Amino acid sequence: MATFLIGLVLLIGGGALYGKFVEHIFHPDDRQTPAIKFQDGVDFVPMSKKKNALINLLNIAGTGPVFGPIQGILFGPIAFITIPIGCVISGATHDYLSGMMSLRQDGAQMPGIVHKFLGNKTYQVYNIFLCLLMLLVGAVFTYTPGDLLATQIFGIEGITPATWVIYAIILAYYLIATLFPIDKIIGRIYPIFGAVLLLSAIGVFCGIFFKHYELINIDFSNGLSGIFNVYPMWDAAGNSGAGTAFIPVFFVTVACGITSGFHSTQCTLIGRSVASEKEGRFTFYWMMILEGFIAMIWAAAAMGIYNKGSLSGATGVVGEVAKDLLGPIGGIIAILGVIVLPITSGDTALRSCRLMVADYLHIDQKARRNRMMVTIGLFIPVIAILIFAKLNAEGFNILWRYFSWANQTIAVFAFAAISVYLRAKKGAPKYAYLISLIPGAFYLFIISSFLLNQSIGFGLPLSVAYGIAAVLVVLYIIGLVTAGKKYAARKLEE
Repeated sequence: MATFLIGLVLLIGGGALYGKFVEHIFHPDDRQTPAIKFQDGVDFVPMSKKKNALINLLNIAGTGPVFGPIQGILFGPIAFITIPIGCVISGATHDYLSGMMSLRQDGAQMPGIVHKFLGNKTYQVYNIFLCLLMLLVGAVFTYTPGDLLATQIFGIEGITPATWVIYAIILAYYLIATLFPIDKIIGRIYPIFGAVLLLSAIGVFCGIFFKHYELINIDFSNGLSGIFNVYPMWDAAGNSGAGTAFIPVFFVTVACGITSGFHSTQCTLIGRSVASEKEGRFTFYWMMILEGFIAMIWAAAAMGIYNKGSLSGATGVVGEVAKDLLGPIGGIIAILGVIVLPITSGDTALRSCRLMVADYLHIDQKARRNRMMVTIGLFIPVIAILIFAKLNAEGFNILWRYFSWANQTIAVFAFAAISVYLRAKKGAPKYAYLISLIPGAFYLFIISSFLLNQSIGFGLPLSVAYGIAAVLVVLYIIGLVTAGKKYAARKLEE
């Protein structure tokens, strides 16, 4: 239990201190925000600080901070330390600076920011890649809440007509949320979703203590091998993982609880509703810290339930934990809280995809006909991906592995654009760009070594994968420092 509590102190205390430091570097001021300057009643809609923060939390927190930590705990209690440190230094910094850059770039979405600071060639690759990721998010975040509803709430097993009806209802909601003005649907229904989410998280957190879940501490007696060993209860549960390399697998597995590139698309989306730059730290940085808190809760809950002898996978763990800690009724509320997470990410993923496609193709989104045309074009591939994932025995597992890796890849692009911006930012300290350059370089090493080593990639020996990844990191750093200098010089010339 001590390691878990230390992790919570690192998360909350570190978030308070480092968040203030990051805010100082960016230096928000009283300038007019895009929500005020370009108010259109559809996407540029000023909303209150609390509503923006809640919407942003629900946007960014999909199934990642639940399923990721449940699987990530196979590495043992080290997860209770790496999750908060990564969240504070990398994830929350990524989210805050992505959102604030959008405010400074007239509400631009991340593709537009990448285009401006990384150039047209990078933009072309990134834009296509990101839109594909958003479609995968839409499909994945229909599948996971649909299955949780079917199995944990309605007791439906296997592929039945009822399962497809549940998927259809979720997709129908996504269609409405994607199509209509943000304050008409999302702005009104999210407070209800938020209440369910917070009740769920608080209930599970308190239950861990009241039920005296056994949480193992880090064992330093065997050096590093004792710290990074695979958690033995997961081996007993039949989940193969023994000998799995902590780097890079852990960071790809946990993903959203530490750093998620998907968040950059959501923070820039809500950036069009922020009425004051000084609300940014609460809206962007602290909401990621709160997601890290949710990740810590589910990592602890998973460790506790496995110590009690559970043999379930990630989906089953959610149900077992909820009902064991909170009873039948409270358990259902907790499960509904987990279901809310992917639904409130899937809707805005497709909404942001609509905005990105419309911006790329220069399709005005004030007219309802134009919004409908783009939206229908997006939903066709989402439905096709969902059908493939459900009917193919390995379909969803394949999609999830590539989705997790792609999620971190998007973060590297965002960190790169932020680094160039901070390197050229007038009045910023000379070291300012390091707060994004270092985590960006780290995650480039993670995604490169993962793809080079794992079976979904090239299957190279881990030592070879590490070597190639290290070279790519050096090139990444040199390239961004050079790009930052050139951009600063060009700005001075202009």
